[in-house]
Amino acid sequence: MTHLPTSSTPPSGPGLSTLPAVPAQPAPPSQVPKGRPAPEPRRTAFAEGFDRLRAAATTEPGRLRVIGAVLALLVVAFGSVTAWQMTDRAAAADDVLTSSQPLSSDAADIYRSLADANTAASSGFLSGGQETAASRDRYETNIRTAAEKLVGAAANSDPDSPSAATIAELNRLLPEYKGLVERARTYNRQGFPVGGAYLRYANEKMQQRMLPAAEDLYKKENQRLRADYADATPYPWAAIGLGVAALAALAWAQHRDYRRTNRVVNRGLVTATATATVILLWLAVGHSLARAGLNDSYDHGVRSLNVLHDARLASLKARGNENLTLVARGAETKKVGGKTHDAYDYDFRAEMKALGAHLAEAGRLADDGPGERPVTAAVGNMAEWRKRHTAAREQDENGNYQRALDMVIGTRKATGECFDSVDENLRRAIAHEETEFEHAAGDGRDALTGLPAGAAVLAVLGAAGAVLGIGRRLSEYR
Repeated sequence: MTHLPTSSTPPSGPGLSTLPAVPAQPAPPSQVPKGRPAPEPRRTAFAEGFDRLRAAATTEPGRLRVIGAVLALLVVAFGSVTAWQMTDRAAAADDVLTSSQPLSSDAADIYRSLADANTAASSGFLSGGQETAASRDRYETNIRTAAEKLVGAAANSDPDSPSAATIAELNRLLPEYKGLVERARTYNRQGFPVGGAYLRYANEKMQQRMLPAAEDLYKKENQRLRADYADATPYPWAAIGLGVAALAALAWAQHRDYRRTNRVVNRGLVTATATATVILLWLAVGHSLARAGLNDSYDHGVRSLNVLHDARLASLKARGNENLTLVARGAETKKVGGKTHDAYDYDFRAEMKALGAHLAEAGRLADDGPGERPVTAAVGNMAEWRKRHTAAREQDENGNYQRALDMVIGTRKATGECFDSVDENLRRAIAHEETEFEHAAGDGRDALTGLPAGAAVLAVLGAAGAVLGIGRRLSEYR
């Protein structure tokens, strides 16, 4: 076998072929040759769609479509915001009339019933071993009324609210107070002096714990009432602003249509403008009437009622202190400015001063004869009450206790007659102001009737009119 030399070159000849040269390899993709531009990145479908929309908007049909969409959106937004804001205000106005103000009056009645029950208890105690049937019935009626009002207030209050806690406290204290009064009556019938101590203890529980709790409940319900007024009366600026914007846009669209086509009326756009105008006028007039009615109910109803309730409570506390002056017979004293006073008589004078201030304010707030006359009569009753009380105190200080007692709880020309007259006149004034409040607040609430639903329906019609009006113009390009 023959071996070719490894170091020799292959022979050349016609029968032998040579291998072709390897071609040059292209540069890697990441390396771009110099002088060539970089390839454009691939565009997303969203960007391509946006470009198509922008291109379409440069044509007149595209512009019309954009205008129609904006007009419909503005009208729908106007109607939606109007319906939303007016629904909130109508609900708050209804709460003022049917919830918060009646609850505020109920809270005042709870306070009045408790104070009157305390007054009736002291009056019955002064009658001796056998209290009169009238004082006993008055006491029981007031206790029953307070219990019923507390049940109603508990049902209408939120479980975790401060008012609910106050109501629970009063419900706990009421049986304790009633038990103390019954003990005082029992010992008084047996002729034991300890009965007066029990009555003073019951009065202390009423004056220092129950009445402050009832007053706190009254203030909380008044705050709730003011909050409902604050929700019902503000101007709906968002809806008004959208309404003006919608009308301006519709006016511009019709002016543009007129300039391009010389057509005076586009029925669809006119319909949309008419519905937007109706909504805006209904909104402005309805809310203005509602606001006026609610403000009138507050200025000439709630404010007067608050003052009259305060006056009635002051008269009740004054009467209770007047009775306890005779029950205690100097056992309770108070030092003021270095001078010692009978504690209950001192508090009586303070409450009578407050009563006079409240009656003066009630007279100033009274805006008609039926509201002013009972307040004027109560002022006269108060003046006579003070005069008779002064005379009774002179008799008591001179040692004529029985004479003083007759001048306070007697059947003829006693201070009790003056107190009853003050209370009755204040009751009449409160009843009149409650009627005035209900009329004014009812008118305010009724002014919003149908506005939310009407605004929503008209907005849909207006949007449809705008779309049809623009669609009429688009049909000319097909």
